[in-house]
Amino acid sequence: MKNIFIIITMFIPLILSACQNDCGSDCSENSQTTFTVLKSDAPRDTTPDASAATIDAYVAANTDFATNLYQEMINTADGNVFFSPHSINVALMMTYAGARGDTAAQMADLLRFDPADGTIHDTLNALDLHLSGLGSGDPDEFRLSVVNATWGQDGFSFEDAFLDILATSYGAGLNILDFLTDPEAARGVINDWVEDQTEGRIEDLLPEGSVTSDTRLVLTNAIYFKADWEYQFSDQMTHDADFTRLDGTVVTTDMMSQDEIEVPYFANAEFQMVELPYKGLDTSMVILLPADGQFDAVESEIAAAFLNGIVDQMTLQSVMVQLPKFSFTFDVSLKAPLMAIGLTDAFDPALADLTGMNPAADLYIQDVVHKAFVAVDEDGTEAAAATGVIVGDTSVPMNIVTANRPFFFFIRDRVHGTILFFGRVLDPTV
Repeated sequence: MKNIFIIITMFIPLILSACQNDCGSDCSENSQTTFTVLKSDAPRDTTPDASAATIDAYVAANTDFATNLYQEMINTADGNVFFSPHSINVALMMTYAGARGDTAAQMADLLRFDPADGTIHDTLNALDLHLSGLGSGDPDEFRLSVVNATWGQDGFSFEDAFLDILATSYGAGLNILDFLTDPEAARGVINDWVEDQTEGRIEDLLPEGSVTSDTRLVLTNAIYFKADWEYQFSDQMTHDADFTRLDGTVVTTDMMSQDEIEVPYFANAEFQMVELPYKGLDTSMVILLPADGQFDAVESEIAAAFLNGIVDQMTLQSVMVQLPKFSFTFDVSLKAPLMAIGLTDAFDPALADLTGMNPAADLYIQDVVHKAFVAVDEDGTEAAAATGVIVGDTSVPMNIVTANRPFFFFIRDRVHGTILFFGRVLDPTV
């Protein structure tokens, strides 16, 4: 499993810190094997002013962003794909809090919201609080965790307004580390935190050499999802079955089987779609299974309007489902796809404007990295994702769904339609 991680590395001169170390009882002093925690004066807003309609509009915009990004990502992805649009969105929104000028305008256009909307962070906060309340109430059956934290250089200054947004809308406090003296130890502290938040599914998120003595800030967001199916597959019905890959070759996979269940379903000549709910019924996995020979045609149609349209056409029907067990990890640099869909200035040292983080530094985004994990079996699904934004300075009668060929899937919040994870399976055995 993986989780959301926003990595912001700033190469800028050392100046006085906006947060002082004399934080009294709100500090926890540790060696470089852990960290000092500084509490913001601004607590998290647990009752943000955002209506259901506002959240729905935000989710629709993020779905548009997610599908646009997917179409760019597959240009360089040959096999299975899995990523968390929500993770990436949160990472970029936290970065947006420090963007200004044309850079901020491009980020708003990329994420499909009005840059004049001064409540956008409140809306995302409301969505995050909504997601935290989903599920059956039994942690053994359902868990969805979204956690944010920031990691700053001891003695380095960040704009108070930037830190306040991170605190009030994202619940991210500032943890003090010494990147300057011992970046490897600081990297280990952050990686350990990530591993803890993701139940050990994300190890060494920040690879060796990614954190240097020039690092000034790392923003992390971790998303972890583990849920049981509402209608679980029986272990005794799992059997060896053929799975035909896109090139026509056949592999043997563990195929799960389920007797007739009443779930949302839709089919036409191009594809079948079935929704498999998780415990609590607030979230689900939607399987989009192209007909033989229709994979490329269906993939080319994947866009927000297409997904929303076919989801709306699903109705409760009797369905027998056969789905392969699968587990894989996917990682990708998002720099090229993001630039292709409009985020260009932020990656250009001469044009980027991230002065909302620090007005004295020439900051720009060096890269956006993403990594995700998914495991699907008879009991349910485990998924996680990590995103890093690295910033630097110049310096049928009985409907039968048999997924024995490549298919698409996404995990979503059924209330607002938030796509938490999206992917495709070309080979469940890899």
